[in-house]
Amino acid sequence: MPAVPAWPPKSLPRLFVRVPLAQGNLVDLDPGQANYLGNVLRLGTGAGALLFDGASGEWLARISEAGRRRMTLVVEERTREVERVPDLTLAFAPVKRAQVDWLVEKATELGVSRLQPVVTQRTIVERVKLERLQSIAIEAAEQCRRTLLPALVEPVSLPAFLGGIDAPLYFADETGGEPPRSAFQPGPGAILTGPEGGFTDEERAAIRAHPSARAVSLGPRILRAETAALAAVAAYMALAGDWR
Repeated sequence: MPAVPAWPPKSLPRLFVRVPLAQGNLVDLDPGQANYLGNVLRLGTGAGALLFDGASGEWLARISEAGRRRMTLVVEERTREVERVPDLTLAFAPVKRAQVDWLVEKATELGVSRLQPVVTQRTIVERVKLERLQSIAIEAAEQCRRTLLPALVEPVSLPAFLGGIDAPLYFADETGGEPPRSAFQPGPGAILTGPEGGFTDEERAAIRAHPSARAVSLGPRILRAETAALAAVAAYMALAGDWR
């Protein structure tokens, strides 16, 4: 007997929308999304798509009206409940634009719940454009089937970050620390990684002195800043997160 195909098929286009979703709701796509479905994918009235709003899970919707520059979908049914991800913050020192873009994309795919830029003494990036980074996180969530977007937080200085954290703080220290297997524990936490050139001795001492800090070693090699951040997140997810 042939297997019953999954419904809705995973090949349906998937979009994030900024309006609440519920059965029977009408959703007007923004011009870029309407162009993507109508002109790039050449979908018309009756075609299906998967929508998520970052709060209510994933929904199957169908195109009810299609024009040259606008498109309306009607929400039919929920296909997935909103996901539960580990309460993990990735606190990272901003580096060059391309590397930060890549970091945000991959951290979203890996399942972090919060992204916190932290300005250090050796941070060379003067401005972090959160709007652009949010767009990157949305595209990554659309691709990897996340239903909950990571929160993007305004940049703060390292002293301000240390003053506001009370969850376990996993400090990726290039001078050494515990192996990930013993350091990472299930539950809320934050991973802190540094800038190009690393933290200064003064900063390292301040981080290690924090009452919730645990220095973590990421191996014998010196990693690029963005590589260290993602390596730490992957190790956390495997040992203490939702990969177990």
